[in-house]
Amino acid sequence: MPCYISSNDNRFYAAIESSYGTVPAITATAQFPAVKLAVEQRMEQVQRRDKTGGRTFGGLPAGLRRETSFQLTTYMTSWGDTNGVPPHDALVRGALGAPGLRFYGATIAGGNAQLLEFASPHGLSLDQAVAFGGEIRFVAAIPDATRVQLNAPFTIAPSAGSPLFPTMTYVPANDLSGVSIFDYWGPSSAVQRIIRGAAIDRMRIRINADFHQFEFSGPAADVIDSASFESGQGGLTAYPAEPAGPFFDYSVIPGNLGQVWIGSTPKQVFTLTDGEILIDNDVELRSREFGLQGPRCIVPGRRTVQISFSLYEEGEEVTRELYQAARQRSPISIQIQLGEQPGQLFGAYLKSVVPEVPVFDDSERRLQWRFSGSRAQGTVNDEIAVAFG
Repeated sequence: MPCYISSNDNRFYAAIESSYGTVPAITATAQFPAVKLAVEQRMEQVQRRDKTGGRTFGGLPAGLRRETSFQLTTYMTSWGDTNGVPPHDALVRGALGAPGLRFYGATIAGGNAQLLEFASPHGLSLDQAVAFGGEIRFVAAIPDATRVQLNAPFTIAPSAGSPLFPTMTYVPANDLSGVSIFDYWGPSSAVQRIIRGAAIDRMRIRINADFHQFEFSGPAADVIDSASFESGQGGLTAYPAEPAGPFFDYSVIPGNLGQVWIGSTPKQVFTLTDGEILIDNDVELRSREFGLQGPRCIVPGRRTVQISFSLYEEGEEVTRELYQAARQRSPISIQIQLGEQPGQLFGAYLKSVVPEVPVFDDSERRLQWRFSGSRAQGTVNDEIAVAFG
């Protein structure tokens, strides 16, 4: 019997809920690696104003609404089995709303570094990702059923017969689904938890950290734990055991590996020092109606997609164009690629961003430009696309 619970003896799983707050079944393939999960639950803070003859607090009744929130930090990892879904599938779907668009890969028949030709209909959609070698790109235009124009060129043009690797692409949708996050600890006698009805209000993508990582946060319907579980909670009749399966084997990706493409005619930038992409869904939970003991659904507001980044200014054409776009309020496209190996790629594509005028930071030896809160725009649910490959 250990004298304490090791914080490393912890496994995480996530699954999309078919109906809000109802805990779905999970399998071993739903596991993902997390750095930290912080969950806070407290009773709604209300004031008693009755006169009791003294100044002593008389307590609050049972049945008040609970308020639950969570913050989850996780590393980006390799996507080992491309026949399944990436480890972060449920979390990214929860942040964006739409199921992933799968591309099974194909063989190139011709074209060049930015225009790909296929021998048969490709079946790709606008903003869907393709991967070649150690790079990932997005479809910017579809001239016809057998050709696609990419948002930026591959560094090495694929020749006829070259393989494109599988990808999974996620785009925004109007509605958001709840996510159940399973928090299992060892030994089995420890308190296990399920965060049900997790509404991902914010997703952050870190650029140039020690390792590539994502953060997810927002409100949740409730926390179920194995110590106080009662039948019926979250639609469960018994507290679910941790799924048995093979050892979760994955690789983390160094935070310095990747690419950045910026501009109205995108060019690769090599001087970026740090950055962050933020997806903010402006979420509220439907929980204030009379007669409700807990939240019933997710109510997202207007989506905000922002990118902030810093880079060294070297007088190059691409940085001059970036500064001019900021001054003239002209939209540009930005693509961030994390990783450099097939199966270890993640891409984020913002097709129309109006950059804010940068702050000139001369506190170090080299001049840095800091672009903060540059907002992406679009037509309908197309301001961002993210993909694994």
